[in-house]
Amino acid sequence: MNLGIRNPAVKTIFYLILIGWSLLVLYPLLWTLLDALKDNEQFFRHLPWALPEAPLLWSNFSYVWNRYHFDTYFVNSIVVTLGSTLLGLLLAATTAYVLARYKFRGSTALYLLYIASMMVPFVLALIPLFFLMNSLNLVNTKTGLILVYTSSVLAFGIFVLVGFFRSLPKELEEAAIVDGASHYGTFFRIMLPLSQPGLITVGIVNVLNIWNEYIVGTILINDPSQYTLPVEIGVMQAEMQYRTEWGPLFAALFITIVPVLLLYIVFQRKIASGITAGAVK
Repeated sequence: MNLGIRNPAVKTIFYLILIGWSLLVLYPLLWTLLDALKDNEQFFRHLPWALPEAPLLWSNFSYVWNRYHFDTYFVNSIVVTLGSTLLGLLLAATTAYVLARYKFRGSTALYLLYIASMMVPFVLALIPLFFLMNSLNLVNTKTGLILVYTSSVLAFGIFVLVGFFRSLPKELEEAAIVDGASHYGTFFRIMLPLSQPGLITVGIVNVLNIWNEYIVGTILINDPSQYTLPVEIGVMQAEMQYRTEWGPLFAALFITIVPVLLLYIVFQRKIASGITAGAVK
């Protein structure tokens, strides 16, 4: 890793700071894994951060998966997350392209309205949102969750992708039109593939946010068969604190964390490059 610093002492200090910060971030994850391998006796006999004793209870993971039907909630989270992310990317990309490449009356005001919506706390809309979804018979459905999550991530996607489309040369569109391509063909065949870094960045950020979302899922979903993982974790926490099943609870948390952690590790470079690529024209 090159920090661009020539002074060895300053570089050492920066590396120490980065190492310390990494340990601070990794510690909660490691603690969750270690507590997932304990039995109830170890929780009450030792300090919470003590290492687990042998034998390690890897059976806590299978217990949670089978006893609490984690496969159902896992599938629900995947369906809702992928559905919301893909629909959000499609709507954000088409809207951002129009706002970035076509000038019409009110386009600037419309763009600023999208940006301003990011400043409004989503919690303020929960009560009217529930009544709206209930009137549309979308409560306790994955479709309702997908629509709500899509609307919640739309403004961020537009904000990022507008910068990408503005940075692309206009000569590409002009050449495509000369070759006989329609506006739709120009967008889907040329402009959309070129905005891939931005799409990946927005997609991954949306996946992380939607996968971990809890409040909206709790309000709109009351049917246990439609629970997503965060909602089920909340239900399990309420139950397990009376049944003293702390090991399985930490196992459930770790199962929920691992997919998004792996996704971020795989695409971390694309996230960083995607955020900076559209920052300047």
